[in-house]
Amino acid sequence: MPPHAPKRLIVLGSTGSIGRQTLDVVAHLASLARQHGRPAPIEVVGLAAGRRAYELADQAREHRVGSVALCQGEASLLPEGVRVHIGPDAAEQLVRETQADIVMAAVVGAAGLPATLAAVEQGMDVALANKETLVAAGALVVPQARRTGSKLLPVDSEHSALWQCLHAINGPQEAPPMQPPASVRRLVLTASGGPFRTWSANEISRATPAQALDHPTWNMGPKVTVDCASLTNKALEVVEAHWLFGFPSSQLGVLIHPQSIVHSFIETIDGSVLAQLGISDMRVPIQFALTHPDRATGHTPRLDLASLARLDFELPDESRFPALSLARWVIDSGGTAGAIFNAANEAAVEAFLAGMIPFGRIGELTQDACAAITSTALDTLGDALDADARARAHVRARLPQPTHH
Repeated sequence: MPPHAPKRLIVLGSTGSIGRQTLDVVAHLASLARQHGRPAPIEVVGLAAGRRAYELADQAREHRVGSVALCQGEASLLPEGVRVHIGPDAAEQLVRETQADIVMAAVVGAAGLPATLAAVEQGMDVALANKETLVAAGALVVPQARRTGSKLLPVDSEHSALWQCLHAINGPQEAPPMQPPASVRRLVLTASGGPFRTWSANEISRATPAQALDHPTWNMGPKVTVDCASLTNKALEVVEAHWLFGFPSSQLGVLIHPQSIVHSFIETIDGSVLAQLGISDMRVPIQFALTHPDRATGHTPRLDLASLARLDFELPDESRFPALSLARWVIDSGGTAGAIFNAANEAAVEAFLAGMIPFGRIGELTQDACAAITSTALDTLGDALDADARARAHVRARLPQPTHH
């Protein structure tokens, strides 16, 4: 790529929360460049969405995108002159047929796995907002990234924080996948604790979808918000941190931090603690991933340390939030354990949001699937998808069956 050529970007999941914020960051960076008489640093060359054809069409027009993918929907709604991929494999086709430098992987759940793996196979950098990719198939994605030189640029605020803290040891040029530096004792991910942080186990078990979706500090899509309420999101992030930074489960910790100001920190072997602080706005880690190894002026509010009365930290209660113990099981078991855990949780959350089960059953069904389904070797994408299908079937077979009158 010529020295000042724009980075060519594909956004997978462009109509979701992270996708929209990514395009907001792209527009901001273009505006900054215009102010200085420079060309835009990022060119959007592809967009992929699930089923929101109207919104996808608006995005394609606004960003003058030549290729789009739509998993379900009507191609006629999309602008003329745009190359359109339609169907369940549309996102993967878009990645394989569009020349790009970086792919924003923001499709929720395991659905984004084939397209993300395709990007890594072709040596594209991946801004990773979809943690399920590494949870379900880290054993495939990370070795492939090392072979092709693809960088896995974390977009989750916690992993972005860890990455920035590791810059103090590795230097700002290095990006995951990494080997763990000998000078780092452990990585600690912070968690807000979600809406049920102070609730009893009995209250949590009976929580409704409306209560689970009422997150105190972050604005996210429904699946991720429910996962935050159960701390499953943090469990997925622990597994992702293992793959991104190379640390074993024994060197990965979690602390509850309700203010969501300290996004994560690292402890070094000499007793130092390096932390990254910032406001709760996903556009900050998105922009950091897109502009790496450089930094650009942001367009989010600044963190005002003087206005902070206090920063609280507490250990998570694994008796109320058992998902965290499953993260250690996934890392230590290897193979298809991550695919089983992720798929079982996805199926259970889907049932909860549909009103079929109470909140407490999400964790019970996920744990049951992890105990019942044997983890096997993960050598191909098919192994991950097969484990995914078996875990979903296991959960669905245990859901309440509709009564017929």
